[in-house]
Amino acid sequence: MREKRKNRIDLIEEKFESLKKKGWAKGIRITSGVIWNLFLLFLVFGLTLGVFAASVGAGYFASLVAKEPLRSKAEMRGDIFNYEETSEIYFANDIYLGKVNADIERKETNLKDVSPFVIDAVLATEDEYFETHGGIVPKAIFRGLFQDVTNSSSQTGGSTLTQQLIKNQILTNEVSYERKAKEILLAMRLEHFMDKEEILEAYLNIIPYGRNALGQNIAGIETAADGIFGVSAKELNLPQAAYIAGIPQAPFAYTPFLSSYYGGGLKNDENIKPGIDRMKTVLFRMKETGYITDKQYEEAIAYDITKDFREKTSRATERYPYLTQEIQLETIDILAKILAEKDGIDPERVDGDEKVKEKYKILAERAMRTGGYRIYSTVEKDLYDAMNKVGQEFEHYGFTYTREEKDYSTGETVLKDDPVQVGAIMIENNTGRILSFIGGRDHQLINTNHATQAFRPNGSSMKPLLVYAPAIEYGVIGAGSPVVDVKFEIPDGSGTWSPSNYNAEAESGIIPARKALAQSLNLPTARLYREIVDKRPAEFLEKMNFSQLQPQDYVNYSTSFGGMNKGVSVEENTNAFATFANGGQFIQSYMIERIEDMAGNVVYQHEVEPVDVFSPETSYIITDMLRDVLKPGGTGQQLPGFMNFKTDLAAKTGTTDKYGDSWLVGYNPNVSLGIWFGYYDQSRKLYTRGSGQMHPTTRTTMLFGRLMNTANAVRPDLIGAGSTFKQPGGVVSKPFCGISGLAPSAACTTAGLVRSDLFNSKVMLPTEPDDSIINASYVSVKGSRYLALPSTPAEFIVSGGAGVNQQFIDRMLGPWGGDASKLFPSMSVFASSVISGATFPADDAAPEGVSASLDGSTLVWSDSPSNDVIGYYVYQNNERIATISDGSANSIAVGPGDYYVRAVDITGLLSGGSNIVIVDSPETPPVTETPDDENIPPVTPPGNEGNDGENGNGNNGEGNNENNGNGNNGGGNKPPSDGDDDDD
Repeated sequence: MREKRKNRIDLIEEKFESLKKKGWAKGIRITSGVIWNLFLLFLVFGLTLGVFAASVGAGYFASLVAKEPLRSKAEMRGDIFNYEETSEIYFANDIYLGKVNADIERKETNLKDVSPFVIDAVLATEDEYFETHGGIVPKAIFRGLFQDVTNSSSQTGGSTLTQQLIKNQILTNEVSYERKAKEILLAMRLEHFMDKEEILEAYLNIIPYGRNALGQNIAGIETAADGIFGVSAKELNLPQAAYIAGIPQAPFAYTPFLSSYYGGGLKNDENIKPGIDRMKTVLFRMKETGYITDKQYEEAIAYDITKDFREKTSRATERYPYLTQEIQLETIDILAKILAEKDGIDPERVDGDEKVKEKYKILAERAMRTGGYRIYSTVEKDLYDAMNKVGQEFEHYGFTYTREEKDYSTGETVLKDDPVQVGAIMIENNTGRILSFIGGRDHQLINTNHATQAFRPNGSSMKPLLVYAPAIEYGVIGAGSPVVDVKFEIPDGSGTWSPSNYNAEAESGIIPARKALAQSLNLPTARLYREIVDKRPAEFLEKMNFSQLQPQDYVNYSTSFGGMNKGVSVEENTNAFATFANGGQFIQSYMIERIEDMAGNVVYQHEVEPVDVFSPETSYIITDMLRDVLKPGGTGQQLPGFMNFKTDLAAKTGTTDKYGDSWLVGYNPNVSLGIWFGYYDQSRKLYTRGSGQMHPTTRTTMLFGRLMNTANAVRPDLIGAGSTFKQPGGVVSKPFCGISGLAPSAACTTAGLVRSDLFNSKVMLPTEPDDSIINASYVSVKGSRYLALPSTPAEFIVSGGAGVNQQFIDRMLGPWGGDASKLFPSMSVFASSVISGATFPADDAAPEGVSASLDGSTLVWSDSPSNDVIGYYVYQNNERIATISDGSANSIAVGPGDYYVRAVDITGLLSGGSNIVIVDSPETPPVTETPDDENIPPVTPPGNEGNDGENGNGNNGEGNNENNGNGNNGGGNKPPSDGDDDDD
């Protein structure tokens, strides 16, 4: 009978029994049985616990890889070797542009063309058991897991070359147990599909090796050998091989070269040292594992590797850096959603879920780099070339500053140029195709695409989008409806908010909405926004894909003239204006027309999906209002002079606080063009008043004109200069009372206040008759009109005019209030027809006096310091001879006699007399005296002064004679003039 094979338990028990028979063990025999039984108990318990833990671990591992598809041999080999196909980019009309710039250089090589030193260095450093393991090294995995669970400060890792290959070519770099579990599973599977030489060759072709001498990212051993040392992979000596083999652990710390952002070239000695120390570590491991001898090690340690580093050489500047960068970024966004959808994930999660976004952006970038796609863009080559040439040659950008910047590679502070940057973009309105753009002035200096990636406040270019178009859409105004340009001050939680126009002192009073928009006035814009803000007009911006909207942007009043919290890109702002050109439909701008795979299959085709935002009626009315921006008095009035052709163009300017940004966005029926100027350093300002610099609006307007001229010369069919906007049937021109916006009444017609302008008949027509006008008499106080009081001297009163009632004043000024006397200032278009209905807050104090003097044969005097003065009385030999109303010159021609002047306030109170000016005969010099007390005329009670009239006609005597004879009452009768406020 075959002898029973003893197991480990039997062997241990026999050994234990033999030990008990030893002399030294006799003293413990009594307890030996107990000890043995306890040992067996703990052993059984430990084995049971181990089996349980292993079962749990296996279950957890299975759950982590449950969703990982079972990949075939062909699929896995295809993924691993998919590092040689480079995607191609095309202009519009299938014009070849070039290969994708994946931010990494790679050249494939075969294992037989690699120095043996490299292979030995890689195996000694990265995977000591490569030749014997089956894809993983369990003890290394458990060590790494233990370090992770205990949060150990020493993280040695545990990935084999096979695992690293899986991570780089099939999975992602995300840190998670799920990814690690999939990596382990796939690594073991790959070992069955590829031999060791194939795995090693693939690894050496895909692994990143930092940067080359030009600062470009590199991958693959052949590219690393050439880029770092200027030799082939086959020619690498031992120190060079060790240096390169050490780089993958920390590619950008160990690379000897600076980033291309800093111009490439060698780092300083201090920052090269980590790479050299790492090389020595690799050499030590090679010695310890027997790949090199002690002698080889000593010679390699003493080798001066720095003399082998390749010198920086010049390279041809890439012609289209902004364009290739933008096409690649947009392609990655598209492919990320396609790949997510293939995995059964809602593509919208790529934008909303950060973990999903990170994963699929990595996969999409990898696919874009290595997928061999043909990517067709919308950009017109000839148009792009011509417009960028104009942008590069433009001579009026402004001053170039310098800024300090820390070199993250060296830690040193360096000076960088900070010129005025430009972003411009042209979009085809009815398709959304991006026809051309200008991304900036120097891609090597700042690689941000200022047309698509930079977000800045859009200033007054926000006004038609957020305020005027929504107000028309809601039926609050028509094109010519009255708005109020009067200052206000309101609490804002941290103090008070009191905005002003570009001309901080200007207040135009009641003006048509189209004039307020054309002149880009802030005060009427803010007041109009207050009327509609509760309807959340920022939702219109949301529909037009303003990507950076924040909750406060929906409620802050300053958003009405561009005070967005995070700003808007030139593309977004221009795309929004194209909505008006499209009759109120927003069509998303885009640059990628289609993407084809290597077999010519279309994997992506852009589709136009219009979104209804504004009605066609609102869009046309806003367009008509924005035409006025380019007319005399508008903020863009210079633009037609910079263009060599005529087109039906609407536009809006914009500047931000203290000239941090300058904008101009315009459109005709075919295309929209937007331009932005500003500094990378946002503390820099484009303009300082009095500096002699060209105004930023002039600069953007000039460049806009040149770009349109160039575009029309290159592609007149695209620009469509002869196209015109068609007026929808719902847009009608109707008469209304110009000061109230209501239907004309008899009083409004008599006063000459009837105006006509465009309305959206579907939401608003002036039907309710105007009820605001009253017959009134007024008086001028320091240039402002107020209702005359019963005690106001008649000679200062202008009677028989059209006034407005208090209800009108309250309605127009609204909750924010303001100075009612500013509703119809002298510059107002209504000044000759309407007086203010404001009542001056008079006091009972007599006005302060003035001082008089003689200028030749003319008596002149100073203004009274009092704020309620309506004019002055002039006295000769204690008799009043003239009445000078507010607004007229403080002077009068005089002959021989004694003269003095008294100020008159709105209540009729008089100041004391001025000093006496004595005018003798022409041969005698004039004498100025201070009158004795008995010669100072008494202060006349209100209402009695008129009895001193020369003709003895009581209250009407002198006033009428002076006004008719000397023409001195003039205040309030100046012809109106339209101020030309610049942009905000």
